Amino acid sequence: MKQIIGRKIGMTQMFAEDGTMYAVSVIEVLPNVVTQKKTLEKDGYEAIQVGYEDKLKNVNNCEKGLFSKINVTPKKNLFELKGDEMNSYEVGSEIKADLFKEGEAIDVIGTSKGRGYAGVIKRWGHTIGPKGHGSGYHRGQGSFANNGRCNNRVIPGKKMSGHMGNQSATVLNLRVIKVDAEKNYILVKGGVPGPKKGLVKIRSAVKTNAKAFTLKPLIDRSKKEEVSEETK
Repeated sequence: MKQIIGRKIGMTQMFAEDGTMYAVSVIEVLPNVVTQKKTLEKDGYEAIQVGYEDKLKNVNNCEKGLFSKINVTPKKNLFELKGDEMNSYEVGSEIKADLFKEGEAIDVIGTSKGRGYAGVIKRWGHTIGPKGHGSGYHRGQGSFANNGRCNNRVIPGKKMSGHMGNQSATVLNLRVIKVDAEKNYILVKGGVPGPKKGLVKIRSAVKTNAKAFTLKPLIDRSKKEEVSEETK
């Protein structure tokens, strides 16, 4: 399984030559630098640790010592990536956006937007109560009864009001529309979880029942820009 770390920038549109429009999420994928390798003999499992985005300020002595041993610029974020394809990378090597190809099926994992404290109507989609005059119930969470068991407690997992969002979320079977390793970005068809500038993990699709997808040839905007400059 291939994996890489990126940062969600926002959404835009890409057009194919026949006029088809793709709504795409722009994900900035800076080179992921391998900072450590986990082995079965030492750690009990196999994985690699990668650093994302250089940390230029507020670097403590522990971080300086850790990264100086491997001759790598201190990184702001560290992640572990697992998979047979990832174990082939050595410490100090870089994983770039061209790890994935255009048209490939992927999953994107991120942290959903935090919505603060929310009631059951907004958080779980419960039905609103009667709105007639005299009704004392409108947006309450209903009965706490536990199916007549009469054990005088609330069953774990009861849908109640509380903190909404800010949880790990995964969107399956998205498609890569465009990859540019030089400019460090990947365009993904559809929306991905999390706010703008939120970190996400891109991995190979884990489900094999993805629908057939044919990526149509995209309009090359760079050629149009060159022609317009020549006409000037």
